[in-house]
Amino acid sequence: MGTQRNGFKKESYILSVDVGTTSIRCHVYDKQAQIKGSCSTKVTLLYPQPGWVEMDPEELWQGFVAVVKGAVNDSGLQMRQMEALGISTQRGTFTTWDRKTGTPFHNFISWQDLRAAELVGAWNRSCTMKAIHGVMKVLHCLTRQKRFQAASLVVFSTQHVTMRLAWILQHCPNVRRAVEEGTCCFGTIDTWLLYKLSKGLVHATDYSNASATGIFDSYQMCWSGFLCSLVSLPLSIFPTVEDTGHNYGTSDPSIFGLPIPVMSVMADQQAAMFGECCFNTGDVKITMGTGTFMDINTGNKPHTSVAGLYPLVGWKIGPDVVYLAEGNAADTGTAIKWAQELDLFSEVQETEAMAVSVNDSDGVCFVPSFSGLQAPLNDPRACASFMGLKPSTTKNHLVRAILESVAFRNKQLYDIMLRETRIPITRIRADGGVCTNDFIMQLTADLLGKKIDRPSHFDMSSLGAAFVAGLGVGFWKSQEELKRLRCTDRVFLPRGARDEYTAVLQSWERALQRSLHCSVSVRGGGKNLLLNWTSVLLSQ
Repeated sequence: MGTQRNGFKKESYILSVDVGTTSIRCHVYDKQAQIKGSCSTKVTLLYPQPGWVEMDPEELWQGFVAVVKGAVNDSGLQMRQMEALGISTQRGTFTTWDRKTGTPFHNFISWQDLRAAELVGAWNRSCTMKAIHGVMKVLHCLTRQKRFQAASLVVFSTQHVTMRLAWILQHCPNVRRAVEEGTCCFGTIDTWLLYKLSKGLVHATDYSNASATGIFDSYQMCWSGFLCSLVSLPLSIFPTVEDTGHNYGTSDPSIFGLPIPVMSVMADQQAAMFGECCFNTGDVKITMGTGTFMDINTGNKPHTSVAGLYPLVGWKIGPDVVYLAEGNAADTGTAIKWAQELDLFSEVQETEAMAVSVNDSDGVCFVPSFSGLQAPLNDPRACASFMGLKPSTTKNHLVRAILESVAFRNKQLYDIMLRETRIPITRIRADGGVCTNDFIMQLTADLLGKKIDRPSHFDMSSLGAAFVAGLGVGFWKSQEELKRLRCTDRVFLPRGARDEYTAVLQSWERALQRSLHCSVSVRGGGKNLLLNWTSVLLSQ
């Protein structure tokens, strides 16, 4: 496909931007899904108070515009050759702004932000929640529907938008006033970018982003009126929810010099799933980046979990809706970066050689829970720890224990998926920066007893958003064509070494149990520290 300009036929390309937790990246893709040009910039995280994590909305917007221009410049192409733009964004990070002026009322509140932790705890302990759980248990007994059983166990989390937005409404008079006047807009990063690209004409999001906020009902496919009335969130502030593959309009010509159609908006993990071509029920994707996100395609029905797997809309393209069930471990790349800052190694590439230089971890277990433990233990107060240290323990043993813990968490999440969804696994694909580590990849394949396919490109979120945008303008014709474009770097085959790790896994699981319920409150002072330390000793 090409565009006609002054009698000359120019090849066309797809632009895709991925806004992550640490960087904004833009790629220009050709027909073969090869990258012709790239540009990236760092995301500046702001920490105004302990536990608070923010981003400047205007700086994020300027960074977005800069990487788009930079990628096109890097490609040596012209902006008029860009046929469509796709956008992939981190999930659960939001701001609010004035509908008339477009001025934000506050910085973006990151998904990592903990300012609502006390509110989350108070709600989870409240009589209201106990009553809701009780009613849902009764409904489950009467109907035997798993949906009610899951609702009887659900609790609020700081990672979801719900309580952080409730906190903003409680503490920001400007936001409350705008709500009363009907001039308040709420949006995750994708919504803010669409608003800015359209100069205020579009206030929208897509189903994949909406479903990751915790405020969206994936069964009814709309914002949850029940939840909003429960915690006093005004439905009037939420954006319109559109298909993932949708013509969101064109960027204002003043931004890039000419209008560019915005043809896809996606949440990053769902975009990575699409980029990996996990289109069939039973396809599994493991993204190992800052955290690990394991997703399984559950087909055209949302999965109802009792162990903490989260039901998400993967994507909606035309009449077709694909759902995912997701489990995550928050501290994958975080743990490796932490070890690097402790000088256990200089370069991340060294870790693989260090791990294989010893036969085992010398009985050392590492619990990767700087941000608590997610499914299936779901304990926000679990602490990170090394256990089983001895005088014989070396740096190599510590590094091996850290890498093993990533693979062990992968197995834990995989086992829950198998047990809960009862969907036969058709294929497993891995991406993210940590999947470049062959030791972790091979051990994961061994423990799962399944082959794992690692792609040639690691920026799968960007590729997924590009694929959806390209399908929308006919740049690519079908999902079958996309499957042929995806390139494999290496396939890791299980070596039948699962039994060798049985005892090690059992030791690690005991270490997990000992790390539960023992995070230390700094505000609590010496007394809390002593109580927590004593409880850890008693649990030994």
